[in-house]
Amino acid sequence: MRRRLAVFLAALLLIVVSAPASVFVTPAFAVNPDEMLADPALETRARKLSAGLRCLVCQNESIDDSNADLAKDLRLLVRERLKAGDTDEEVIDYLVSRYGEFVLLRPRFDWANLALWATPVVVLLCGGLLALATISGRRKRRGPTELSAAEEAAIERITAGRR
Repeated sequence: MRRRLAVFLAALLLIVVSAPASVFVTPAFAVNPDEMLADPALETRARKLSAGLRCLVCQNESIDDSNADLAKDLRLLVRERLKAGDTDEEVIDYLVSRYGEFVLLRPRFDWANLALWATPVVVLLCGGLLALATISGRRKRRGPTELSAAEEAAIERITAGRR
């Protein structure tokens, strides 16, 4: 019996030691318990919305992950708007009207920011066209591959001296 317990504990220790740390760690959100809504459905919506909103202090963190005071204020504002009965889209529209499109981690696709979405595609296309033009230009500059009569005679003279 002791032997089985020792083998079990050794196996458990081996699993714990060899497992990556991410198995035992859960993501840490900056949402404090006093910010959470009593209604689980509203809290789920609030978490979903706040995961897509940028912390204006931390830049590339969502307000859900940020500990900044402004992020806390935004989380509370999202929850207040949801309690007031706003839809998800109305909450997003309110925040965009107040803080600008920058508050969204994923900007909307519309005419106002078409350049933001189109620039990578345009740059790739221009790079591809430039590469094709360069390759075809090199092929054209190579010129004829046959030797003229004077060049063949010069090669004959050079190689005749070696024999």
